[in-house]
Amino acid sequence: MIAVDGAVPAPGVDAAVAWHYGDPLREQRALVTGAGLVDRSHRDVLTVTGPDRLPWLHSICSQHVSDLSDGESTESLVLSPHGHVEQHWQVTELGDTVWIDTEPGAAPDVLAYLEKMRFLKRVELADVSAEWAVLSLVGPSSADVLREAGLPVPELGQAVGLPGGGFVRAMNWPGAGGFDVLIPAGTADEVSASIRLAGASPAGIWAFEALRVEARRPRLGFETDHRTIPHEVGWIGSAVHLNKGCYRGQETVARVQNLGKPPRRLVLVYLGGESDVLPPAGTPIEADGRVVGFLGTAVHHHEFGPIALGVVKRSITPESKVTILDSPVSIED
Repeated sequence: MIAVDGAVPAPGVDAAVAWHYGDPLREQRALVTGAGLVDRSHRDVLTVTGPDRLPWLHSICSQHVSDLSDGESTESLVLSPHGHVEQHWQVTELGDTVWIDTEPGAAPDVLAYLEKMRFLKRVELADVSAEWAVLSLVGPSSADVLREAGLPVPELGQAVGLPGGGFVRAMNWPGAGGFDVLIPAGTADEVSASIRLAGASPAGIWAFEALRVEARRPRLGFETDHRTIPHEVGWIGSAVHLNKGCYRGQETVARVQNLGKPPRRLVLVYLGGESDVLPPAGTPIEADGRVVGFLGTAVHHHEFGPIALGVVKRSITPESKVTILDSPVSIED
């Protein structure tokens, strides 16, 4: 969809897809009130096959995946030995294959980790990122659009295979939910055109990110750093199962869960001002002249103006006098 008229390439790691199509605020509203199609074809995709795939993955990631049934999908993390977040996966079991889609450019690290942990398990691993594309349909009318396009409408947490390969997966996306459509890369233009013809308007990754920030949903590499633990950014439950067998980093997860005191937390930041240039991810957040956290994704929102996610020390409250680049900002839990 980067070739669609009016497409403006996104910055940074999202440069391979459209940032917007000329009216990013209208595109955001479409994701809230109707249905918008977001090109996320730059996400990396890997496959795991073989009879040991599910119990093996269960032992090396943070989610309970040993009992995934055909068509079931969930999130998972890979943690360091000290419990810090290293990888974030969307995991889908379908057709005797586990599909892992993850952040753009992350496939080499994911594949290296899987190869290192493989031992003598009966599994086959492949980076198939160049062969597959992910499109995200977001908004309250998404199911109607899929039906009009002749595509299946799975239940939340489920995926349904497509005749030409790939699948449609229901997701709890910000903006009243939606679906991911994973398709062969060579058919992406054709499929996206049919979905837009069925009633979805093109929306850039800007719109998708704005709703993600509003919903306080973290993204690896933006709201995480080398010290992030799952409790700090809300990944307990959605990506970390608290009642499963041992895995790398579990001791930290259990200790923080029992004590209930993660050192930092995710907050919504109201940046204020009218500048088109927003602070980049990683910009320090300060209070009383000392660094108390860092900024994650910053974006212009169609209702709230410039907002961002931030990760701050537990002691910082909404009443604290917080600044970013010497400008006062307000935060909200």
